[in-house]
This record gives sequence, C-alpha cells and structure tokens, in this order.
Amino acid sequence: MAGISGNRPVGGPELTVGVRVLVRRSSGADLTGEVVEDYAAVTDPGGGGHEWAPVHRWAVALDDGRLVFADTEDLTVDPGFHRPTPNPNLGPDSDVRTPGRHRGE
Repeated sequence: MAGISGNRPVGGPELTVGVRVLVRRSSGADLTGEVVEDYAAVTDPGGGGHEWAPVHRWAVALDDGRLVFADTEDLTVDPGFHRPTPNPNLGPDSDVRTPGRHRGE
C-alpha cells in the first residue's frame, strides 16, 4: 500500500506526461484526462511566467476534448492508472499504439 509523503503518494504512479489524472477545480465537477505536457521549466522563478499571469505546470487533455492547465496541487493521479511495462521485443517502428491522443492526429 502506498504511504503519503507531504501531498505526494509514495510507491504509487508518478505525475508525468502520459499519466491519467483527476483535475480538481474550485467550482464545478472534477474532470478526468491525460497529462500531455510538463511546463516545469517555465514555472520556476525566472522561467518566463508573469506575476499577474502565472504559468500552470501541467497541460491536461480532458476526456471531453478540452485542454486545461493546472498546478500539481490541482491534480490527483488516477488510482486505476498503471503504465504498461515496455515490451523489449517491440521496436520504435512497431504498429502497437498506446491509448490516448497522438500528435498529428
């Protein structure tokens, strides 16, 4: 069973690109989707954000087709999500596709 360290689960899935998440908003229902980009480099001090328009770290493609931006504390990794173990027998030209949206589609 995963323990808790601060606000992060220990031993559970890590919040990274490709992980399914629950997005909590102050108003309205919680939303589900997949993390599609990590903007950590621009959220650090001096990284390019503005005090009056802060950059949110994570871009999330919601299941309903919208794209939202959220901070780490607004996201919870879907407890049912698990990243499949890579198959070493499949090369980069394999026709096997991972679920979710893909660039250029």
